[in-house]
Amino acid sequence: QLQLVESGGGLVQAGGSLRLSCAASGFTFSSYALGWFLQAPGMYREFVAAIKRSSGNADYADSVKGRFTIDRDNAKNTVYLQMNSLKPEDTAVYYCARQRVVIFGRQPPADREIAYDYWGQGTQVTVSS
Repeated sequence: QLQLVESGGGLVQAGGSLRLSCAASGFTFSSYALGWFLQAPGMYREFVAAIKRSSGNADYADSVKGRFTIDRDNAKNTVYLQMNSLKPEDTAVYYCARQRVVIFGRQPPADREIAYDYWGQGTQVTVSS
């Protein structure tokens, strides 16, 4: 059974750091790109970061560039999101997702939800001012 399970969320003061983890199972982890999204209360889900099958290729939302780092450990089937210099506006539920593989046609951009086919249940991050 395919699963993505996030952990590492919590309450942190502004300026602090958190490291989110997403443990994957039920598929060949190293064959897929992965992403992180956030959803604040009453808002649509937003792209945070994505990483290709190779750890050397990553994309970030402008709002997190220089503060967040996405990485993956294919031996542990885990993708991470290191979040530094956290701000109250980073408060949200954070989701990891598996990017779908498109056999025919164009791959959707990694910052779009439609690019992903499986999602975790999310982990809450709360940043206090």
